[in-house]
Amino acid sequence: MDITDAVAAFEKDTAAFRRFGGRVPVSVRCDNSRDVQRIPSSMSDFTVYGGLYRYLDLEYVPAVWIDNVLVNAVLEPSLREGRVRVRSLLSQAVAEQVKVRLIDPSGKVVKVADGDAGFLVREPRVWSVDHPVLYTLELSLKDFTKKVSFGFRNYEFKDHGPFFLNGQRLLIRGTHRHEDHAGLGAAMTEELMRAEMIQMKEMGVNFIRLAHYQQSRIILNLCDSLGILVWEEIPWCRGGLGGPVYQQQALRMMSNMINQHYNHPAVIIWGLGNENDWPGDFPEFSKDSIRYFMKRLNSLAHALDPLRKTAIRRCDFCADIPDVYSPSIWAGWYRGVYTEYKSSTEEEFKKVPHFLHMEWGGDSHAGRHSENPDKALLSVRTGQGTDERTGDASLYGGAARVSKDGDWSETYICNLIDWHLKEQETMPWLTGAAQWVYKDFSTPLRPENPVPYVNQKGVVERDGTKKEAYFVFQSYWTTRLMAHIYGHSWPVRWGKEGEEKMVKVYSNAPEAELFLNGKSYGVRHRNSQDFPAAGLRWKLVFQPGENWVRVVARKGDARVEDTVRFVYQTAVWGKPSRLRLEKMDDSTVRVEVLDGKGVRCLDAANWIHWGLAGDGRLIDDLGTSTGSRKVQAFNGVAIIHVEGQHFVVSAASEGIKTELLIWTR
Repeated sequence: MDITDAVAAFEKDTAAFRRFGGRVPVSVRCDNSRDVQRIPSSMSDFTVYGGLYRYLDLEYVPAVWIDNVLVNAVLEPSLREGRVRVRSLLSQAVAEQVKVRLIDPSGKVVKVADGDAGFLVREPRVWSVDHPVLYTLELSLKDFTKKVSFGFRNYEFKDHGPFFLNGQRLLIRGTHRHEDHAGLGAAMTEELMRAEMIQMKEMGVNFIRLAHYQQSRIILNLCDSLGILVWEEIPWCRGGLGGPVYQQQALRMMSNMINQHYNHPAVIIWGLGNENDWPGDFPEFSKDSIRYFMKRLNSLAHALDPLRKTAIRRCDFCADIPDVYSPSIWAGWYRGVYTEYKSSTEEEFKKVPHFLHMEWGGDSHAGRHSENPDKALLSVRTGQGTDERTGDASLYGGAARVSKDGDWSETYICNLIDWHLKEQETMPWLTGAAQWVYKDFSTPLRPENPVPYVNQKGVVERDGTKKEAYFVFQSYWTTRLMAHIYGHSWPVRWGKEGEEKMVKVYSNAPEAELFLNGKSYGVRHRNSQDFPAAGLRWKLVFQPGENWVRVVARKGDARVEDTVRFVYQTAVWGKPSRLRLEKMDDSTVRVEVLDGKGVRCLDAANWIHWGLAGDGRLIDDLGTSTGSRKVQAFNGVAIIHVEGQHFVVSAASEGIKTELLIWTR
């Protein structure tokens, strides 16, 4: 927004200028009121925030400045030559030429030219997911200088085959990101963004789909520097197709996204839409109209950027329009069982020239674990497809499905993820897949989830706390030696005295040795096809009470260790009938769900309603399992954090007497 004329007019208003002490006030009004003729639809499964939550810059520029720079960097298949074409967009036409300098990743100036230039670079340093090196273009026009970064890479989706980056097959190992964080919503700080993306890379991610809208350029810069490929899309998501205003907004968003993020080597796909087969916002739902508009978006994207691919997810009647298509496959969650994943993927793979599977996984309530996590699979029908259908996200009605009938434990989700990852290693034709979603996020939907209004499919919680599933991915996707015993957030296990229980270790080491209470139970060798935990599992008999498990994982001379301690409960519990409230430390309160004899009900998932009266407050509204005023218990426990001096904390659950705790510092 050019405010030059508005500033000049204000300065001429003597009274107003004097009122503000000779300074010019600038205010920005944001209006994100819901309008059915705007995207995204309010049916979308993510919160649409308002206000300013990215950097706002006030720039002083000369009369003529470089408004934008578009760089086409083409890497020859031999990787021996790179060709660069620079197009600079000026604020107005001038006779002077822009001076261009090309700087290599070491900081050395390797080319200099006048005007929009074309460069030939021999033996370029190539950008890849393992070595994300960047070149810099410095453009100058009189007193104005602009710098942009870019990289040399080429990629290809083989017809009915895998994905290639720089001539080598690359299995896309992806996830998704929403711009959302506990206590902040979309207003994440740059430090939090950086920490999140580094944590993601350390899990082994080489690809991310930015869902379901254009995200901060900080994220794109981090993907460039960390080596994470990107699918970025506009928020045409669910609801159908609106009128001219609606369509112009979508077209404008597509143009803005491409023009602003054109130079990022990480970006390989422009997304046209998501779940556009989902009606509901308009009286008419016309597949023909949606197809026509999808073609307009596809043509616009290719006109603005001929070098990149386009894609959509889940709209089968538009599958032939973009370059890349992702169907809906939710094996073991919304439909079917997770062992159907490979066959479902093969079937869908054959339907389109370029297949890329976006969104798989399931919800897990952080801190909830199970001794029998797969029991819900026994009632699920197989052979009926694994695609999500209308009503499948509901927790009521319809056919048996894990999303409705399962326990939402971290244990089950680790099994589901483990199976998917082991299968992907046996699919040489697979382009790749992206798990949904990296981090739990807020939504206007899902009020009855264990954390209400939070989609809990993340491998980390909404505040970035790692769930157990994070380490399953790490064991398959990383090379830095690691080992993780399942159950760091499982303080009490249960069963009969003398009963064998499984201990799983997720590790990328070739071998691991397990110790229980100081005694070795042997070495296991890793085999990714030996499910679960790639063969790194032991059947052990725990002693009642305290137990200590340690693993030593080795690769050659290198070794890593991990330990967990837990209590083994053999006491059998009855119906939940009372609560026990206790202070854990100076800021934490815990409630336990007990039966009539005072035995903790380790499978209890009662709703807990926290309250506080007095000189203090609950640390709530975080959208985490330990930061919500209303939340389901995990393994018979709920936790909340507090701050203040003198207050009373209450914990209530329907049908059970409310418990109070007086807190005085």
